[in-house]
Amino acid sequence: MEVYDYTDPVCPFCTEQYQKEPPVRAIPIDRVLSKLDELLDRDNSAEAKRMLLYWLSEARLGKDGRGEITVLNELMGLCRTTGDRDNAFKYAEEGIALAKKDHWQSITGATVALNAATVCKAFGEPKRAMELYRHAQKIYEQYLSDDYRLGSLYNNMALALAELGEYVEAEELYNKALCIMEKLPNREPEQAVTYLNIADLVTARDGAENAESRVNDCLDKAEELLEKAEIRDGKYAFVCEKCASVFGYYGRFAYEQILNERVNEIYERT
Repeated sequence: MEVYDYTDPVCPFCTEQYQKEPPVRAIPIDRVLSKLDELLDRDNSAEAKRMLLYWLSEARLGKDGRGEITVLNELMGLCRTTGDRDNAFKYAEEGIALAKKDHWQSITGATVALNAATVCKAFGEPKRAMELYRHAQKIYEQYLSDDYRLGSLYNNMALALAELGEYVEAEELYNKALCIMEKLPNREPEQAVTYLNIADLVTARDGAENAESRVNDCLDKAEELLEKAEIRDGKYAFVCEKCASVFGYYGRFAYEQILNERVNEIYERT
């Protein structure tokens, strides 16, 4: 029995009910992402996760594949930042499986690969991360130029390479990331993170004593960039929170305290 054997049309010109596959019911992804930013600005990750899971369910019910991929990408990032390893890998595998159906060779698929790779890197699987990063790199370099997404990819790839001891390529990618971000507006926080990553790289490669001068130069540049940033929202606070501990590790305790106080002020304000 087919759907048209038991369904009457609403009007003579309505044909949706004759389709074997129901029409896609897209989720309001712009509103979802806006609400997500609002919740993260308030450091409310628990509510952010509940909201994303609701819209993941809605996307699946509505057969909205692109909406589902977008929400899975956000869930990967949220679970990674909150240390939820099991769910981070769960959403990464679901995102990869979905992207491989229709989007794996597109920017959409590359973005899924990038986010899944970052999950792997964060939870101790840098070799698996590099496989996914290489896939994203091939597509991003083909379709994106001077785009923050390519700069972000280079920065994340470099972290995995440094962990694997591939210091030469890692430093090359950090420099490529900086070249891209320096051309874009309001990307000072991302540049600051890259300089701190370079400090860690040269310390691991050259030893603390031999790297001291280069490390201090990187720390100075990172501090200058964080102070230069004009947009100081939840995303900026998240970056400052990450950077604070790095400054503390290298003995710059006063600036570590300044950043931590700034983070608290931003979260209290938002």
